[in-house]
Amino acid sequence: MLIQIAHLYATACLGVIFFQFALIAGAPLGPWTQGGQVEGALPLSGRMIAALSVLILLFQGLSILSAAGFPGLSWPVWTGWLAFAVSCLTGVLNTITPSQRERAVWAPITWVMAALAGYVMVVSRFA
Repeated sequence: MLIQIAHLYATACLGVIFFQFALIAGAPLGPWTQGGQVEGALPLSGRMIAALSVLILLFQGLSILSAAGFPGLSWPVWTGWLAFAVSCLTGVLNTITPSQRERAVWAPITWVMAALAGYVMVVSRFA
C-alpha cells in the first residue's frame, strides 16, 4: 500500500508538472496560478518561476518514491521530509492566495498531495 500511495503522489506531481509546462509554453492560465494577478499568459518572470517549479516537483516526487522504498532510489530520508514540508507550504499558500480560482482548484489538490506525502513519510518510518 505504501508504494501505491507514493506512486499516487508522484503521479500528482507529474500532473502539476504538465500544468507548469503549459504555463512555460504560454498557455493563458495566469488567473489560475501565482496569485492570479496575470490575465492570459504569464510574463517571462512568471514562466521562469514555473520552470523552477518543475524542478521542485521532480525532486518532491522522486523523494517520496525513495522514502517508500521504490527500487533504484535510495535518497536520504530527510529529502522525503523536505518534500512533505514543501507540499504543506504549497497547501498553505494556495489556501491564502487572493485568487479565488487558485483557492478553489489548487488548495484541495495541494492539501491532498501533502496528506499523501505525510502518509508515506510516517508509515515508512515504521515499516
